[in-house]
Amino acid sequence: MTFPNAVWQAVPVETTGTASTTSVLRVMNERAVFGETFRLGTVSRPELAQRTGLSKPTVAVALTNLERAGLLRQVGTRAGAAGRSAALYEVRPEAGWVFAVDVGRSYVRVGLADLVGTVVARRDETSRGTRARDLVAQLTRLAGELAAEAGITRDDITLAVFGTPGIHDKATGALHLAPNLPGWDRRGSVERLAGIAGSTYVVENDVDLAAVGEATYGLGRGVRHFVYVSIGTGTGMGIMIDGKLYRGFRGAAGEIGYLPVGEGDPLLDEPGARRRGMFESVASADGVVALARRLGLHDAATAKDVFDAARAGEETARLAVSRVVDHVSHALAGITAVLDPELVVLGGGVGSQPGDLLTAPVAERLRDLVVLRPPRIEVSTLGTDAVLLGALAVGLAEARDLVLDRAAALR
Repeated sequence: MTFPNAVWQAVPVETTGTASTTSVLRVMNERAVFGETFRLGTVSRPELAQRTGLSKPTVAVALTNLERAGLLRQVGTRAGAAGRSAALYEVRPEAGWVFAVDVGRSYVRVGLADLVGTVVARRDETSRGTRARDLVAQLTRLAGELAAEAGITRDDITLAVFGTPGIHDKATGALHLAPNLPGWDRRGSVERLAGIAGSTYVVENDVDLAAVGEATYGLGRGVRHFVYVSIGTGTGMGIMIDGKLYRGFRGAAGEIGYLPVGEGDPLLDEPGARRRGMFESVASADGVVALARRLGLHDAATAKDVFDAARAGEETARLAVSRVVDHVSHALAGITAVLDPELVVLGGGVGSQPGDLLTAPVAERLRDLVVLRPPRIEVSTLGTDAVLLGALAVGLAEARDLVLDRAAALR
């Protein structure tokens, strides 16, 4: 399985410059050659000169340096004009590695990809525990297993990307707004992730990563303005504006679990509603079950039970689902009024319900709530892999910069 990144770029620069800028120009030209080689897959020196606008001697120097640094390799020749053959180059996959992690309340999903985006190892496991040290131990073991499968060590991993609920406070090293991961809100707790794989890591909100996954590999490809709304164990939203992820001032953009719901809702005064958020208390998986039981469907143990009963025609379950549709519709109406997205992608265990139960009724209700034309509403095609794919997309883009930076620093 290969997941190329569509947003990584390098800008070609060629000028006579001064002695003090020579090394900077060399690095920039190497980035241009490396980036174009990555995009084209297999390419010759003349093609690189034409594509980058650099002279052939400049391209030759860049290729030599990149090959010496282990970032590119020769892969044969191609016959040219007058019988002359040109050497072909490609990115060396083993030049970098990305370890991607999706941390959920009851599961962890991990993947290891090489620098060209080929996933060489993958694991999905039930979480061994929500305590920080238990989770770190599990992820450390998984990183070691995946690295061994690829024939490398954990220290060889260029970059690790962790998708977690909540907001990473970089100033304190704590994870805020993540009640499903107790203990991670303590100062310095996130720093435990540094020893899992390699020495460089990134922590991103899981739903933000799912939005990046959709933009790179899913329904959001080519859509400049869309939102990914996850409704499952928790609720959250990733926002893509003009093709870029929008995080907000504190990184808390999209925390729709805290949207208020209608006055008089029975959960507004419930102790957990303020901690989890009003919308999450009525629309998440637990909220769906609580609502169904409150209406009289006492045998419902999971949100799936409620939706299955509604599909089978059980009246109480149908009423519960109707209430959920109403809550989701009002939330999306507010989101539409503020962001005006072209597309809403629904994910998560509740959000991914078949169209006859959720998507179609929500779309119909939105037509009554939104003055202008409402956005398209579709269920994610990436399923439970959305966060992991987003982590890979972010990781691959950053890892390619990292290997170039490290190669330049060694000279």
